[in-house]
Amino acid sequence: MTRSSTHSTGTRTVRAGRRSVEIHRPGKVLFPGDGLTKADLVTYYRSVAPFMLPHLRGRPLMLERHPDGIDGPRFMQKDTPDDFPGWVRRVEVPKEGGTVTHTVCDDTATLLHLADRAALTLHRWQSRADRLHLPDRMVFDLDPAPGDGTPEDGFRAVRRAAQALRELLDAVGLPCVVMTTGSRGVHVVVPLAGRATHDDVRAFARDLAETLAAAHPDELTTAARKQARGDRLYLDVQRNGYAQTAVAPWSVRARPGAPVAAPLTWEQLDEPGTHARRWTVRDALEQAGTRPWQADAVRPRSLGPARRRLDALR
Repeated sequence: MTRSSTHSTGTRTVRAGRRSVEIHRPGKVLFPGDGLTKADLVTYYRSVAPFMLPHLRGRPLMLERHPDGIDGPRFMQKDTPDDFPGWVRRVEVPKEGGTVTHTVCDDTATLLHLADRAALTLHRWQSRADRLHLPDRMVFDLDPAPGDGTPEDGFRAVRRAAQALRELLDAVGLPCVVMTTGSRGVHVVVPLAGRATHDDVRAFARDLAETLAAAHPDELTTAARKQARGDRLYLDVQRNGYAQTAVAPWSVRARPGAPVAAPLTWEQLDEPGTHARRWTVRDALEQAGTRPWQADAVRPRSLGPARRRLDALR
């Protein structure tokens, strides 16, 4: 249960469980074309918190901040600022030449504090803070080729690629779920048992993507260089590396209309009205309430048997 009050100073205090979170300049417009303010962002994240937090808890985050709104500068922030409240969880993560202290969002109060910092979009690790080197998610990022027209136009290619990827994953014994990114495409997510390293997961994802691209050479590619892709859809597996991130489910994207990265069912993916920015802060809560991934709930799997099946197919 959350409660809020507005003070004459222009600071709004929001109660989230046992915490009081101050929202500074709640009337600050973050989406000028839509008139959406920081207060609207807080309201959205407060409402969607029960559905979003299970996808955030225990995971290091990278914060995408837009303190002057989506038309202003963007800051991709890994290190937790020193002035964050002491009750915000942190995790110190090894990196080349040192460490970086990431924010971890375990509760509604932290989520609202991040909204106050104009962290529009939260990007999460594929592993958890207590098992940094053993990811429990594998992510395939499918974006339409540049020049594919409107989000609706390019999404037809995304839809075909996602369904083909699902079929191949099913053939190697790895069930998956799908979500819009709120930007241009979708993420296909495979829950893992958390026994393989980032390097092993990324190598498997690369080999599977190459197998799929070889079966559809005119439509799909794994070429990292944009010049080599032509008008083919890129099967991006780079988000599976150590310290790499992917947009968290229900995150707001810094685009006009405030679209949201929304989990959906495979049946919804095939609906004509579905595209990458189909859900926004205005209607995402209704989609979240249907708990779309429950219909496609899958048990995390080990990569070992899947690797043997994939090798047999190649």
